[in-house]
Amino acid sequence: MKVRIGVSLGPAGTPVGFAAAVDLLEQAGVDSLWLPENVYSPVVEPFTGMAFALSRTRKLKVGTGISVLPGRHPVLVAKQLASIAGLAPGRVLPVFGLQPAQPAERVLFPLPEGQRAAVFDEALTLLRLMLTEERVSFEGSFFSVSGASVGVLPAKPLDIWLGGSAPAGLRRVGRLADGWLGSLLTPAEAAAAVTTIQQAAADAGREVEADHFGLSVPVVLDGMPDTLLASIRRRRPDADPATLVPVGWAGAGRLIEQYVEAGLSKFVVRPAVPFAAAGPAGPAGPAGPAGSVPGPASFAPFVDGFVRELVPLQN
Repeated sequence: MKVRIGVSLGPAGTPVGFAAAVDLLEQAGVDSLWLPENVYSPVVEPFTGMAFALSRTRKLKVGTGISVLPGRHPVLVAKQLASIAGLAPGRVLPVFGLQPAQPAERVLFPLPEGQRAAVFDEALTLLRLMLTEERVSFEGSFFSVSGASVGVLPAKPLDIWLGGSAPAGLRRVGRLADGWLGSLLTPAEAAAAVTTIQQAAADAGREVEADHFGLSVPVVLDGMPDTLLASIRRRRPDADPATLVPVGWAGAGRLIEQYVEAGLSKFVVRPAVPFAAAGPAGPAGPAGPAGSVPGPASFAPFVDGFVRELVPLQN
């Protein structure tokens, strides 16, 4: 299996520091950049950021980690992906999820009451058809199109990955997706998730490739703050935070090696806590409302550590 490790920008993903951070990743030879969908935050929207990042790089791959599909029309999403893939062939990595991580943002993706999972399944089916067939006629419970087209299709079909760790979500990966990107799981839990996905794929007469299983790994470099501990305990009250979030680059490397032994090979490493502010105006633009912003100067040490300590784990 090809082990590959990418980066999520964290607080460097705001418009102020985004271009410099992208350039830094390209210059450092980092495999991939991953953009989360956090609407009520300062970070760049993932499809916008993907197009921008791909336009100023030549090797860096860029993925959504993770965008919400239910609540968007899959034909419009397919058009976005086909356009971006045409502009940057082989470097577009879409990952979709069932709903936003922040409950307050769920109203932004309106759906019929109690139908989110059913809409997700149908949207995924139509999305894949739109990305692989020149003309699509489809009649479903939620979407209907006749002779729909997104124009030029990707030369190589895009792999559609999904997030989520609930049993129903894992089975959905097996039934409908090409890969999985999980989060906040121990190596043993991640191994069990892979087994669940592969069984669901087999039951559906499909197979998810062995190297299409990954995990988002938050890293803290100077001790775990109370706010992060509280956040983890809200999501995983049954787990020891130390088993989910490594402290320091050495801890991150050891944990990734355990995940590889568990059957995973793709990783997204992100800073779990904010960087120090770059100054009243930041090195790349004016300050935000708080008066200071994290800029590329504060992101550079993170990239240096990542390249020094984690890139050698790739094969």
